[in-house]
Amino acid sequence: MLEILLDSVILIDHFNDNKKATHFVSSLDPNNTAISVITRAEILVGFDEAEDIEKVKSLLDQFTLLIIDKEIADKAAELRRTFGWKLPDAFQAALAVNHKLRLATRNTKDFNPQKHAFVEIPYRLARSR
Repeated sequence: MLEILLDSVILIDHFNDNKKATHFVSSLDPNNTAISVITRAEILVGFDEAEDIEKVKSLLDQFTLLIIDKEIADKAAELRRTFGWKLPDAFQAALAVNHKLRLATRNTKDFNPQKHAFVEIPYRLARSR
């Protein structure tokens, strides 16, 4: 049963060798974890070498891929109107809400976990001084 939707920023952190992100991603059960088509595209665009792309796809393929259909598009439009989110963020939220998943993200600017019950902040980055 799916439980969590990984936001792109978590996987970007992982691929940028952030230990907290890597620990979090490694702790997930791929059978309970999903990514969106948006996340897949955002991650893959960050790699150029064919060998790297294949390694990245291998990791991404472990997770259930959620697609955007009419119902999700309509929900995303509603959320965008309500909260003013950018469309990719509204799609992520719509997928999480529709599939009753927690959205694992670091994007507290748009996804305040105190305001949005579906949001999970699995780690925080240390602030630079």
